[in-house]
Amino acid sequence: MNNAHPALPEFDYVKPFSLAEASKFLVDHPGEARPFLGGTDCFVRMRDGLMPVKYMVDIKAIEGLNSIEFNPQKGLSIGAAVSMNRVIAHPDIQKHYPLLARAACTVASYQLRTRATIIGNICNASPAGDTIGTCLLLGGVLTIHGPNGTRQESLEKFFLGPGKTTLGTGEIVTRINFPIPPAGALGKYIKLGRNTLSDLSIVGITIFAYPDESLPSGLRFKLALASVAPVPLVVTKVEQILGEKAITSERINDAAQAAMDACSPIDDVRSSAKYRKFMVRNLTRDAINAIWDEISK
Repeated sequence: MNNAHPALPEFDYVKPFSLAEASKFLVDHPGEARPFLGGTDCFVRMRDGLMPVKYMVDIKAIEGLNSIEFNPQKGLSIGAAVSMNRVIAHPDIQKHYPLLARAACTVASYQLRTRATIIGNICNASPAGDTIGTCLLLGGVLTIHGPNGTRQESLEKFFLGPGKTTLGTGEIVTRINFPIPPAGALGKYIKLGRNTLSDLSIVGITIFAYPDESLPSGLRFKLALASVAPVPLVVTKVEQILGEKAITSERINDAAQAAMDACSPIDDVRSSAKYRKFMVRNLTRDAINAIWDEISK
């Protein structure tokens, strides 16, 4: 009989004082050690027997990982240890990246968001990650420290599958960087869950749109989907449909159908694949219409 109240397995807690020390420990203990920040995902997985590790490497207190930096010319940089509540409350993020703040607000509860981080949400690599779609559409680029130094990785290339990323042994994501959003940009995140709070998304729809005079429609719409593919999914067909001709209700319906056709959800305890596909279509249409109505005012 399964234990209805499982406990965390035994593990050793390791607290390095530098990125170099953390990377070395991870290299010296491949397959046995895992870095963590807030621990809101990994400790649950450990409790449920899904992530057997011997060492948990706490990197949140390492110098340089707990800052938010904004430059009007260069953009935004968020350290790995910055909590989601700090992201939500930061005035520059509210002003220039409101979609990121709104997406972070949908993650679980206020209490959990005091520990949860954007970088943790990304590195967990769950197809249901609430902030990942926004980070993708905003052009997020990761700064990664490893045994061979520092490298940059576009978020578009980072995800390989559920729980899988391009991170190598000893590599640690230290920051995520965003360029300045285009003038007039608008965005919306719609999360469908079994309840209003504290639930993983059954379907997540992120829309980001901005004026682009190079397109016949004059607008560029970008769409990212959560919980309906092995990795967070950017549907480029939607961008094409809404860019190549003047936007009408028929074009919006075509774009919503393209989003539905692009996804490959699964059946699980939270929803059937069929329901997910239809809700992708319906919520994509709702999100595009909401943005279009705001632009047309």
